[in-house]
Amino acid sequence: MAVLEYWEREKGIPKEDLLRVVQDSMVAAAKKAVGPARNLSCTISTSGDIRAWAELVVSDKVISKHDQISVADARRLKADAQIGDEMKIEVTPADFGRIASQYAKQSMLQMLRRLEKGLIFEEFKDRTGDIVSGVVRRFEKSDVSVDLGRYEALLPNRERVPTEEYQIGERLRCYVKAVENTPHGPEIILSRAAPDFVIKLFTLEVSEIADGTIEIKAIAREPGFRTKMAVHSRDDKVDPVGACVGLRGQRVKNIVRELNNEKVDIIRWSPDIRVFLTNALAPARPKDFDIDENNRRARVWVSEDQLSLAIGKRGQNARLTSKLTGWHVDIEAERVQEIGFEEKVAQAVQSMAGIAGITESQADVLVHHGFLGLEDLLAADLEDLAEIPGIEETAGAVIEAARAEAERRSVVAEPGAPEA
Repeated sequence: MAVLEYWEREKGIPKEDLLRVVQDSMVAAAKKAVGPARNLSCTISTSGDIRAWAELVVSDKVISKHDQISVADARRLKADAQIGDEMKIEVTPADFGRIASQYAKQSMLQMLRRLEKGLIFEEFKDRTGDIVSGVVRRFEKSDVSVDLGRYEALLPNRERVPTEEYQIGERLRCYVKAVENTPHGPEIILSRAAPDFVIKLFTLEVSEIADGTIEIKAIAREPGFRTKMAVHSRDDKVDPVGACVGLRGQRVKNIVRELNNEKVDIIRWSPDIRVFLTNALAPARPKDFDIDENNRRARVWVSEDQLSLAIGKRGQNARLTSKLTGWHVDIEAERVQEIGFEEKVAQAVQSMAGIAGITESQADVLVHHGFLGLEDLLAADLEDLAEIPGIEETAGAVIEAARAEAERRSVVAEPGAPEA
Protein backbone atom coordinates (compact mmCIF):
# COMPACT_ATOMS: atom_id res chain seq x y z
CA MET A 1 0.00 0.00 0.00
CA ALA A 2 2.94 2.33 0.72
CA VAL A 3 4.31 1.63 -2.76
CA LEU A 4 0.92 2.44 -4.31
CA GLU A 5 0.85 5.78 -2.45
CA TYR A 6 4.38 6.52 -3.70
CA TRP A 7 3.36 5.74 -7.29
CA GLU A 8 0.31 7.97 -6.90
CA ARG A 9 2.55 10.91 -5.91
CA GLU A 10 5.33 10.14 -8.40
CA LYS A 11 3.36 9.23 -11.51
CA GLY A 12 0.17 11.16 -10.84
CA ILE A 13 -2.03 8.08 -11.28
CA PRO A 14 -5.06 7.88 -8.92
CA LYS A 15 -4.78 5.21 -6.22
CA GLU A 16 -8.06 3.58 -7.33
CA ASP A 17 -6.59 3.00 -10.79
CA LEU A 18 -3.40 1.60 -9.28
CA LEU A 19 -5.43 -0.82 -7.12
CA ARG A 20 -7.33 -1.96 -10.19
CA VAL A 21 -4.00 -2.57 -11.97
CA VAL A 22 -2.73 -4.69 -9.08
CA GLN A 23 -6.01 -6.61 -8.93
CA ASP A 24 -5.99 -7.34 -12.66
CA SER A 25 -2.35 -8.43 -12.60
CA MET A 26 -3.03 -10.65 -9.57
CA VAL A 27 -5.96 -12.26 -11.40
CA ALA A 28 -3.71 -12.90 -14.40
CA ALA A 29 -1.08 -14.46 -12.11
CA ALA A 30 -3.68 -16.45 -10.14
CA LYS A 31 -4.84 -18.09 -13.37
CA LYS A 32 -1.29 -19.44 -13.65
CA ALA A 33 -1.12 -20.53 -9.98
CA VAL A 34 -4.72 -21.62 -9.30
CA GLY A 35 -5.75 -22.63 -12.79
CA PRO A 36 -8.63 -21.52 -15.01
CA ALA A 37 -11.15 -21.14 -12.17
CA ARG A 38 -14.65 -19.96 -13.05
CA ASN A 39 -15.08 -16.12 -12.86
CA LEU A 40 -11.78 -15.70 -11.05
CA SER A 41 -11.49 -12.33 -9.26
CA CYS A 42 -9.19 -10.64 -6.78
CA THR A 43 -9.80 -8.29 -3.83
CA ILE A 44 -7.38 -6.07 -1.94
CA SER A 45 -8.37 -4.85 1.51
CA THR A 46 -7.43 -1.47 2.98
CA SER A 47 -4.70 -3.21 4.97
CA GLY A 48 -3.28 -4.66 1.76
CA ASP A 49 -4.48 -8.30 2.15
CA ILE A 50 -4.90 -9.94 -1.27
CA ARG A 51 -7.44 -12.69 -1.80
CA ALA A 52 -8.52 -14.66 -4.86
CA TRP A 53 -12.13 -15.76 -5.42
CA ALA A 54 -13.89 -18.03 -7.86
CA GLU A 55 -17.61 -18.53 -8.54
CA LEU A 56 -18.20 -22.28 -8.49
CA VAL A 57 -21.44 -24.13 -9.25
CA VAL A 58 -22.76 -26.61 -6.61
CA SER A 59 -22.95 -30.03 -8.24
CA ASP A 60 -23.63 -33.59 -7.02
CA LYS A 61 -20.82 -34.87 -9.24
CA VAL A 62 -17.69 -32.75 -9.70
CA ILE A 63 -16.35 -33.10 -13.24
CA SER A 64 -14.16 -29.95 -13.22
CA LYS A 65 -12.75 -28.74 -9.92
CA HIS A 66 -12.12 -25.31 -11.47
CA ASP A 67 -15.84 -24.83 -12.22
CA GLN A 68 -17.72 -26.99 -9.71
CA ILE A 69 -17.95 -27.76 -5.97
CA SER A 70 -19.52 -30.83 -4.37
CA VAL A 71 -22.71 -30.52 -2.33
CA ALA A 72 -20.92 -31.71 0.83
CA ASP A 73 -18.13 -29.11 0.51
CA ALA A 74 -20.64 -26.44 -0.30
CA ARG A 75 -22.81 -27.20 2.73
CA ARG A 76 -19.77 -26.99 5.01
CA LEU A 77 -19.46 -23.37 3.88
CA LYS A 78 -23.18 -22.68 3.56
CA ALA A 79 -25.67 -24.99 5.25
CA ASP A 80 -28.58 -24.38 2.84
CA ALA A 81 -26.56 -24.74 -0.37
CA GLN A 82 -28.53 -26.47 -3.15
CA ILE A 83 -27.44 -28.10 -6.43
CA GLY A 84 -27.12 -25.46 -9.16
CA ASP A 85 -26.34 -22.61 -6.75
CA GLU A 86 -23.35 -20.36 -7.48
CA MET A 87 -20.99 -19.85 -4.57
CA LYS A 88 -18.10 -17.43 -4.22
CA ILE A 89 -15.24 -19.55 -2.91
CA GLU A 90 -11.85 -18.27 -1.79
CA VAL A 91 -9.11 -19.89 -3.83
CA THR A 92 -6.16 -17.80 -2.65
CA PRO A 93 -2.99 -19.82 -3.29
CA ALA A 94 -0.55 -20.20 -0.41
CA ASP A 95 2.20 -18.82 -2.61
CA PHE A 96 2.80 -17.85 -6.22
CA GLY A 97 5.34 -19.84 -8.14
CA ARG A 98 8.22 -18.21 -9.99
CA ILE A 99 6.39 -18.20 -13.32
CA ALA A 100 3.19 -16.75 -11.84
CA SER A 101 5.16 -14.05 -9.96
CA GLN A 102 7.02 -13.02 -13.11
CA TYR A 103 3.75 -12.97 -15.03
CA ALA A 104 2.18 -10.71 -12.35
CA LYS A 105 5.13 -8.31 -12.55
CA GLN A 106 5.06 -8.08 -16.35
CA SER A 107 1.30 -7.66 -16.41
CA MET A 108 1.47 -4.90 -13.79
CA LEU A 109 4.20 -2.95 -15.60
CA GLN A 110 2.35 -3.25 -18.90
CA MET A 111 -0.89 -1.92 -17.36
CA LEU A 112 1.00 0.90 -15.63
CA ARG A 113 2.58 1.96 -18.91
CA ARG A 114 -0.85 1.97 -20.53
CA LEU A 115 -2.20 4.16 -17.70
CA GLU A 116 0.77 6.54 -17.98
CA LYS A 117 0.27 6.88 -21.74
CA GLY A 118 -3.41 7.59 -21.17
CA LEU A 119 -2.40 10.37 -18.75
CA ILE A 120 0.03 11.79 -21.34
CA PHE A 121 -2.76 12.06 -23.91
CA GLU A 122 -5.19 13.62 -21.41
CA GLU A 123 -2.65 16.18 -20.20
CA PHE A 124 -1.12 17.15 -23.54
CA LYS A 125 -4.08 16.93 -25.93
CA ASP A 126 -5.01 20.52 -24.97
CA ARG A 127 -1.40 21.76 -24.92
CA THR A 128 -0.80 21.57 -28.66
CA GLY A 129 0.63 24.95 -29.63
CA ASP A 130 2.39 25.56 -26.30
CA ILE A 131 6.11 25.93 -25.73
CA VAL A 132 7.64 23.42 -23.31
CA SER A 133 11.12 23.06 -21.86
CA GLY A 134 12.91 19.74 -21.56
CA VAL A 135 16.29 18.02 -21.36
CA VAL A 136 17.86 15.99 -24.17
CA ARG A 137 17.94 12.39 -22.91
CA ARG A 138 19.06 10.26 -25.87
CA PHE A 139 19.22 10.00 -29.64
CA GLU A 140 17.24 7.46 -31.68
CA LYS A 141 18.97 7.63 -35.07
CA SER A 142 18.37 11.31 -35.98
CA ASP A 143 15.38 11.76 -33.65
CA VAL A 144 15.87 13.34 -30.23
CA SER A 145 14.17 12.06 -27.07
CA VAL A 146 13.38 14.98 -24.73
CA ASP A 147 12.56 14.53 -21.03
CA LEU A 148 9.73 16.86 -20.00
CA GLY A 149 9.73 15.76 -16.36
CA ARG A 150 7.13 13.05 -15.90
CA TYR A 151 6.90 12.32 -19.61
CA GLU A 152 9.16 11.91 -22.60
CA ALA A 153 8.57 13.60 -25.94
CA LEU A 154 10.05 13.16 -29.39
CA LEU A 155 11.78 15.80 -31.52
CA PRO A 156 11.82 14.09 -34.94
CA ASN A 157 14.57 14.74 -37.46
CA ARG A 158 12.09 16.52 -39.77
CA GLU A 159 11.32 19.03 -36.99
CA ARG A 160 14.95 19.77 -36.12
CA VAL A 161 16.77 22.91 -37.28
CA PRO A 162 19.51 21.79 -39.72
CA THR A 163 22.11 24.16 -38.25
CA GLU A 164 21.59 23.03 -34.63
CA GLU A 165 23.52 20.29 -32.83
CA TYR A 166 22.22 18.98 -29.48
CA GLN A 167 24.10 17.41 -26.58
CA ILE A 168 22.76 14.94 -23.99
CA GLY A 169 21.79 16.92 -20.88
CA GLU A 170 21.21 20.14 -22.85
CA ARG A 171 18.00 22.04 -22.05
CA LEU A 172 15.75 22.86 -25.02
CA ARG A 173 12.63 24.92 -25.57
CA CYS A 174 10.34 23.34 -28.13
CA TYR A 175 6.92 23.85 -29.66
CA VAL A 176 4.31 21.11 -29.03
CA LYS A 177 3.28 20.39 -32.61
CA ALA A 178 1.00 17.41 -32.06
CA VAL A 179 -0.05 14.66 -29.66
CA GLU A 180 -0.49 11.53 -31.76
CA ASN A 181 -2.05 8.20 -30.87
CA THR A 182 0.36 5.66 -32.34
CA PRO A 183 0.22 1.83 -32.13
CA HIS A 184 2.65 2.16 -29.21
CA GLY A 185 0.46 4.69 -27.40
CA PRO A 186 0.27 8.50 -27.32
CA GLU A 187 3.36 10.35 -28.49
CA ILE A 188 4.21 14.03 -27.95
CA ILE A 189 5.72 15.47 -31.13
CA LEU A 190 7.92 18.53 -30.60
CA SER A 191 9.31 20.99 -33.14
CA ARG A 192 11.92 23.71 -33.36
CA ALA A 193 11.63 24.14 -37.13
CA ALA A 194 7.92 25.03 -37.38
CA PRO A 195 7.02 28.66 -38.27
CA ASP A 196 4.47 28.46 -35.42
CA PHE A 197 7.43 28.19 -33.00
CA VAL A 198 8.51 31.71 -34.00
CA ILE A 199 4.90 32.99 -33.78
CA LYS A 200 4.57 31.58 -30.24
CA LEU A 201 7.91 33.13 -29.17
CA PHE A 202 6.73 36.54 -30.40
CA THR A 203 3.36 36.06 -28.67
CA LEU A 204 5.15 35.39 -25.36
CA GLU A 205 7.65 38.24 -25.83
CA VAL A 206 5.43 40.98 -27.35
CA SER A 207 2.47 41.90 -25.16
CA GLU A 208 0.76 43.77 -28.04
CA ILE A 209 0.56 40.49 -30.01
CA ALA A 210 -0.74 38.60 -26.96
CA ASP A 211 -3.57 41.12 -26.38
CA GLY A 212 -4.49 41.26 -30.09
CA THR A 213 -3.43 44.86 -30.81
CA ILE A 214 -0.88 43.57 -33.32
CA GLU A 215 -1.74 40.71 -35.65
CA ILE A 216 0.76 38.40 -37.35
CA LYS A 217 -0.68 38.23 -40.87
CA ALA A 218 1.81 35.85 -42.47
CA ILE A 219 5.11 34.12 -41.81
CA ALA A 220 7.67 32.33 -43.97
CA ARG A 221 10.65 30.48 -42.53
CA GLU A 222 13.73 28.58 -43.61
CA PRO A 223 14.78 27.12 -40.23
CA GLY A 224 18.24 28.11 -39.08
CA PHE A 225 18.71 30.72 -41.80
CA ARG A 226 15.97 33.34 -42.12
CA THR A 227 12.39 34.16 -41.17
CA LYS A 228 10.11 36.83 -42.67
CA MET A 229 7.05 37.86 -40.68
CA ALA A 230 4.36 40.32 -41.77
CA VAL A 231 2.60 42.24 -38.98
CA HIS A 232 -0.36 44.60 -38.90
CA SER A 233 -1.62 46.90 -36.16
CA ARG A 234 -5.32 47.31 -35.40
CA ASP A 235 -4.48 50.54 -33.59
CA ASP A 236 -3.15 53.38 -35.78
CA LYS A 237 -1.17 54.74 -32.82
CA VAL A 238 0.85 51.51 -32.45
CA ASP A 239 3.72 50.86 -34.84
CA PRO A 240 3.64 47.07 -35.44
CA VAL A 241 7.27 46.76 -36.52
CA GLY A 242 8.57 48.96 -33.68
CA ALA A 243 6.57 47.05 -31.06
CA CYS A 244 7.97 43.71 -32.26
CA VAL A 245 11.55 45.01 -32.36
CA GLY A 246 11.25 46.58 -28.90
CA LEU A 247 13.30 49.26 -27.17
CA ARG A 248 16.85 49.08 -28.56
CA GLY A 249 15.83 45.86 -30.28
CA GLN A 250 15.59 43.98 -26.99
CA ARG A 251 12.45 41.99 -27.81
CA VAL A 252 13.65 40.67 -31.15
CA LYS A 253 17.14 40.05 -29.72
CA ASN A 254 15.68 37.66 -27.14
CA ILE A 255 13.91 35.71 -29.89
CA VAL A 256 16.95 35.67 -32.19
CA ARG A 257 19.04 34.34 -29.28
CA GLU A 258 16.51 31.51 -28.75
CA LEU A 259 16.68 30.76 -32.50
CA ASN A 260 20.51 30.58 -32.37
CA ASN A 261 21.02 33.83 -34.35
CA GLU A 262 18.59 33.03 -37.15
CA LYS A 263 17.83 36.25 -39.09
CA VAL A 264 14.33 37.61 -38.48
CA ASP A 265 12.81 40.23 -40.84
CA ILE A 266 9.73 41.99 -39.46
CA ILE A 267 7.69 43.54 -42.28
CA ARG A 268 4.69 45.85 -42.28
CA TRP A 269 1.74 44.10 -43.94
CA SER A 270 -0.37 45.93 -46.54
CA PRO A 271 -3.51 44.92 -48.47
CA ASP A 272 -1.92 46.50 -51.57
CA ILE A 273 0.26 43.76 -53.08
CA ARG A 274 2.65 46.33 -54.59
CA VAL A 275 3.32 47.92 -51.19
CA PHE A 276 3.52 44.50 -49.53
CA LEU A 277 6.04 43.25 -52.11
CA THR A 278 8.11 46.43 -51.73
CA ASN A 279 8.25 45.91 -47.95
CA ALA A 280 8.98 42.18 -48.28
CA LEU A 281 11.86 42.67 -50.73
CA ALA A 282 13.59 45.33 -48.63
CA PRO A 283 16.39 46.40 -48.63
CA ALA A 284 16.12 45.90 -52.43
CA ARG A 285 14.02 48.62 -54.10
CA PRO A 286 11.64 47.46 -56.87
CA LYS A 287 11.33 49.69 -59.94
CA ASP A 288 8.15 48.36 -61.51
CA PHE A 289 5.51 45.61 -61.16
CA ASP A 290 3.40 43.48 -63.48
CA ILE A 291 0.51 42.10 -61.41
CA ASP A 292 -1.71 39.18 -62.52
CA GLU A 293 -4.54 39.15 -59.96
CA ASN A 294 -6.31 36.08 -61.38
CA ASN A 295 -3.28 33.76 -61.19
CA ARG A 296 -1.71 35.54 -58.20
CA ARG A 297 1.53 36.08 -60.08
CA ALA A 298 3.74 39.13 -59.80
CA ARG A 299 6.69 40.11 -61.96
CA VAL A 300 9.02 42.56 -60.24
CA TRP A 301 11.70 44.61 -61.96
CA VAL A 302 14.70 45.93 -60.06
CA SER A 303 17.80 47.78 -61.18
CA GLU A 304 20.65 45.55 -62.32
CA ASP A 305 22.86 46.38 -59.34
CA GLN A 306 20.07 45.31 -56.92
CA LEU A 307 19.11 42.03 -58.62
CA SER A 308 21.33 39.80 -56.44
CA LEU A 309 20.11 41.63 -53.30
CA ALA A 310 16.44 41.11 -54.26
CA ILE A 311 16.89 37.40 -55.09
CA GLY A 312 19.09 36.74 -52.04
CA LYS A 313 21.65 34.03 -51.37
CA ARG A 314 20.62 30.89 -53.29
CA GLY A 315 17.26 32.55 -54.05
CA GLN A 316 16.32 32.67 -50.37
CA ASN A 317 14.86 36.20 -50.33
CA ALA A 318 12.71 35.53 -53.41
CA ARG A 319 11.45 32.18 -52.02
CA LEU A 320 10.54 33.64 -48.63
CA THR A 321 8.80 36.60 -50.29
CA SER A 322 6.67 34.20 -52.37
CA LYS A 323 5.75 32.16 -49.26
CA LEU A 324 5.01 35.28 -47.23
CA THR A 325 2.76 36.97 -49.79
CA GLY A 326 1.18 33.79 -51.16
CA TRP A 327 1.96 35.01 -54.68
CA HIS A 328 4.29 33.52 -57.28
CA VAL A 329 6.98 36.21 -57.54
CA ASP A 330 9.43 36.50 -60.44
CA ILE A 331 12.27 39.00 -60.04
CA GLU A 332 14.02 40.37 -63.11
CA ALA A 333 16.60 43.06 -63.84
CA GLU A 334 15.23 46.24 -65.39
CA ARG A 335 16.14 46.53 -69.06
CA VAL A 336 17.72 49.89 -69.89
CA GLN A 337 16.89 50.69 -73.51
CA GLU A 338 19.88 52.09 -75.34
CA ILE A 339 19.05 54.77 -77.93
CA GLY A 340 20.59 54.11 -81.37
CA PHE A 341 22.47 56.68 -83.44
CA GLU A 342 19.57 57.31 -85.80
CA GLU A 343 17.20 57.91 -82.88
CA LYS A 344 19.64 60.36 -81.31
CA VAL A 345 19.88 62.28 -84.60
CA ALA A 346 16.08 62.36 -84.93
CA GLN A 347 15.75 63.66 -81.34
CA ALA A 348 18.37 66.38 -82.01
CA VAL A 349 16.55 67.45 -85.20
CA GLN A 350 13.23 67.58 -83.34
CA SER A 351 14.79 69.64 -80.54
CA MET A 352 16.40 72.05 -83.02
CA ALA A 353 13.14 72.44 -84.99
CA GLY A 354 11.44 73.41 -81.72
CA ILE A 355 13.31 76.73 -81.76
CA ALA A 356 11.05 79.46 -83.18
CA GLY A 357 12.38 80.65 -86.54
CA ILE A 358 14.16 77.44 -87.53
CA THR A 359 12.38 75.10 -89.93
CA GLU A 360 12.63 71.33 -89.81
CA SER A 361 14.70 71.21 -93.03
CA GLN A 362 17.11 73.77 -91.59
CA ALA A 363 17.30 71.81 -88.34
CA ASP A 364 18.13 68.64 -90.28
CA VAL A 365 20.98 70.36 -92.16
CA LEU A 366 22.37 71.94 -88.97
CA VAL A 367 22.33 68.64 -87.01
CA HIS A 368 24.06 66.77 -89.82
CA HIS A 369 26.79 69.45 -89.77
CA GLY A 370 27.46 69.00 -86.06
CA PHE A 371 25.16 71.60 -84.46
CA LEU A 372 23.21 69.44 -82.03
CA GLY A 373 21.57 72.01 -79.79
CA LEU A 374 20.98 75.62 -78.82
CA GLU A 375 24.39 75.93 -77.14
CA ASP A 376 26.17 74.92 -80.36
CA LEU A 377 24.29 77.62 -82.34
CA LEU A 378 25.07 80.34 -79.77
CA ALA A 379 28.78 79.43 -79.90
CA ALA A 380 28.90 79.48 -83.74
CA ASP A 381 30.12 82.42 -85.91
CA LEU A 382 28.03 83.82 -88.72
CA GLU A 383 30.76 82.85 -91.21
CA ASP A 384 30.63 79.22 -90.03
CA LEU A 385 26.90 78.97 -90.67
CA ALA A 386 27.12 80.83 -93.99
CA GLU A 387 29.42 78.13 -95.36
CA ILE A 388 26.77 75.36 -94.79
CA PRO A 389 24.84 74.53 -98.01
CA GLY A 390 21.15 75.38 -97.54
CA ILE A 391 21.86 77.81 -94.68
CA GLU A 392 23.98 80.43 -96.52
CA GLU A 393 21.27 83.04 -96.98
CA THR A 394 19.47 82.39 -93.67
CA ALA A 395 22.55 82.15 -91.42
CA GLY A 396 21.84 85.53 -89.78
CA ALA A 397 18.19 84.63 -89.16
CA VAL A 398 19.20 81.30 -87.57
CA ILE A 399 21.60 83.03 -85.15
CA GLU A 400 18.95 85.63 -84.26
CA ALA A 401 16.41 82.82 -83.64
CA ALA A 402 18.91 81.05 -81.38
CA ARG A 403 19.61 84.22 -79.38
CA ALA A 404 15.84 84.91 -79.00
CA GLU A 405 15.27 81.36 -77.75
CA ALA A 406 18.12 81.65 -75.23
CA GLU A 407 16.69 84.95 -73.94
CA ARG A 408 13.22 83.43 -73.63
CA ARG A 409 14.57 80.48 -71.64
CA SER A 410 16.55 82.70 -69.31
CA VAL A 411 13.40 84.73 -68.52
CA VAL A 412 11.45 81.58 -67.72
CA ALA A 413 14.25 80.31 -65.49
CA GLU A 414 14.34 83.49 -63.32
CA PRO A 415 12.44 83.13 -59.97
CA GLY A 416 9.10 84.88 -60.01
CA ALA A 417 9.24 85.52 -63.77
CA PRO A 418 5.93 85.18 -65.65
CA GLU A 419 5.54 82.14 -67.85
CA ALA A 420 6.52 82.72 -71.46
